Amino acid sequence: MADMGAFREAVTAWAAGGPGDPACELAARLSVRTAVLLEGPSDVAAVDALAAGRGRNLAAEGVCVVSMGGAMNVGRYARLLGPPGLGLRLTGLCDAAERPYYVRGLQRADAAEQEFFVCAADLEDELIRALGVARVKELVAAEGDLRALQTFLHQPAQQDRGSQQQLRRFLGTKKGRKIRYGHVLVAALDSDRIPAPLDGLLTSL
Repeated sequence: MADMGAFREAVTAWAAGGPGDPACELAARLSVRTAVLLEGPSDVAAVDALAAGRGRNLAAEGVCVVSMGGAMNVGRYARLLGPPGLGLRLTGLCDAAERPYYVRGLQRADAAEQEFFVCAADLEDELIRALGVARVKELVAAEGDLRALQTFLHQPAQQDRGSQQQLRRFLGTKKGRKIRYGHVLVAALDSDRIPAPLDGLLTSL
């Protein structure tokens, strides 16, 4: 039986130059209505974790959360999934520095009126600020990464950075770490401490 994961894979293959028919057929079969365009898998992990924490099944609601492999790909995905393609409603989440890519990409896909949400620096920064440095370090220790963090903090390049920036850098130093902590940090948040861009995105779906 087809599921949203199969649709997501079909969309990724389509965006890479493959045929579009599989994605079109799955979109109809699964009643997909909205595509959430995210920069990478760590953002997907955070959105999935928040949705699960709120008791929502986005796939069952016809919402597909898509990792585009970088904000520069937003135009391609918007053309395939938005008005020129499948006609889905589009939304998303991006870093402040990547906002121009989203603006241009949605404009070129005739979807400029569709809303997306912007993190002040990036999503990891938003989550660290929401939790506080001390709490994030507790979570790092609980995940068994305290020694790795301590080694990282002793590197000369980290000495002139603030604690929040150090933690942001640490989360990106090992493949898969940002994805894992996307789940961990969101799951640790109190309901009244959800970063505004993440909360706004999920509320809009």
